[in-house]
Amino acid sequence: MLRRGAQELRYGDLAGDRRPVVFTHGAGMDHRMFDAQAEALHERGHRVITWDQRGHGESGLAPGSSFTAAIALDDLTALLDHLGLDSPILIGHSLGGNLAQALVRRSPERAGGLIVVDSTWNAGPLTAAERLLLKFAAPSLALIPASRLPGLMARASAVTPEGIAECEATFARMPKRVFLDVWRATVSLVDPEPGYRTPVPLGLVRGEDDKTGNIASAMPRWARAEGVPEHVVPGAGHVVTLDAAEMATKTIVDIIDGWDVEPRA
Repeated sequence: MLRRGAQELRYGDLAGDRRPVVFTHGAGMDHRMFDAQAEALHERGHRVITWDQRGHGESGLAPGSSFTAAIALDDLTALLDHLGLDSPILIGHSLGGNLAQALVRRSPERAGGLIVVDSTWNAGPLTAAERLLLKFAAPSLALIPASRLPGLMARASAVTPEGIAECEATFARMPKRVFLDVWRATVSLVDPEPGYRTPVPLGLVRGEDDKTGNIASAMPRWARAEGVPEHVVPGAGHVVTLDAAEMATKTIVDIIDGWDVEPRA
């Protein structure tokens, strides 16, 4: 457990001699979404860190506090400091991918690699339609009754019965007001910067059937701009690690195994 003021952040730390890997889950989810991938990388000798962001899973939310992008980014940075991690590979899904991008953009020396899973391109250009989508996303979700929100979001996030059931059960643990704060934080991390290129090795992964936000169009643009492959996993939606755990695991392992994990020039 890492304590930050009144806030407790719960994390798991699996020992290993190979380069550390830090998994950061998506909005409304928790560390369990990466169970299969964490186990596989640990078996290959990596030190593997999973954690629950504040307001999620076992971390909860301290009384009187709220979730913002700035606080979440500081939490991730504090976790790296607390564990004394040297150039870890950051793997983030959705919100976790946005956070990992933001950390690399702010402090590129803190990461030895970045794998973004089903997340939009923070620094990428936005069309007028995409800007409108971002602007009205949270207000639209606010109109949905709290009783219906977990099921609706689960069906938007996963495509397999197992993935939908797991997502719905996890989303249902989060109060609606917290979920809306988390969603606003996710949107706020999108910050276009023409010409910006990721200064560390980059891997991009998404489910073939991911229809959330602009991910299906933004990630291919990102891959072309950076000159890296886009790894598209068939039979999976937004939460690719649940819909297609085996293929998602293989994809992430193959990316890491194929890297020369030195920062790109």
